[in-house]
Amino acid sequence: MEHGICMLSLVPLRAETSDRAELVSQLMFGECYQVINTEGNWLQLQLATDGYKGWIDFKQHTAVTPEYFSRWKSSSHARTLSLLQFISINDFQVPVGIGSYLPFFDGGSIQVNEVRYGYSGPASDTSVLPSKTQLVEVALNFLKFPYLWGGKSMFGIDCSGLTQQVFGICGYQLPRDAYQQVALGQEVHFVEQTQPGDLAYFSNAEGRITHIGIMLEGQKIIHAHGEVRIDQLDHTGIYNEGLKRYTHQLRIIKRILPSNA
Repeated sequence: MEHGICMLSLVPLRAETSDRAELVSQLMFGECYQVINTEGNWLQLQLATDGYKGWIDFKQHTAVTPEYFSRWKSSSHARTLSLLQFISINDFQVPVGIGSYLPFFDGGSIQVNEVRYGYSGPASDTSVLPSKTQLVEVALNFLKFPYLWGGKSMFGIDCSGLTQQVFGICGYQLPRDAYQQVALGQEVHFVEQTQPGDLAYFSNAEGRITHIGIMLEGQKIIHAHGEVRIDQLDHTGIYNEGLKRYTHQLRIIKRILPSNA
């Protein structure tokens, strides 16, 4: 089985073997994966981070050794904190956005296979569980990012991509989709009892989880809806002051981090 790593700023992960196919997620720079199938010029991947599957164009694949992949998967990796920075080697640079992976970061460089690449920007510390304050500080960096189904970057992000990125930057791996994330944590029974970092989930008319956001102080929520924005939450759901109406119906609130984090 072949293994690979994303060596571009961002790579689309698609539902089928076509550039026109649905965008189901994105690969961030420095993220490793297994190649589990091939079809024409397309490779089906399974991500080492969250097990998510999808297809990429073979031209966007960079191979790594099985030994490197195994070491990558068993390690925690720093993530970029700046909206935009660069990975460099000699005169070659790759622009990387917030949340990109920094494999085996030593403070000034990363390692891919046996090659080291320079990185001099700020990086997260994933060696300890995040605090509520840290989660909120990271989440606020995503404000005004445009909404994009399947997106995980500053150029477009969806609701569960936002929560996964924020928690991932802080060293806590969440599954990719909201319906998977809702299985984690302990239920918070009343909106008035929420703490920063709690996750609020919202359902459609059929009762299916379709939206998610991160709680802030004062019963406010940061979420991706048209853009990453802050709105008010009550027992009914999210109230959009600009639209003068509720946009999402509250289903459940979960606490991922310990109360004393």
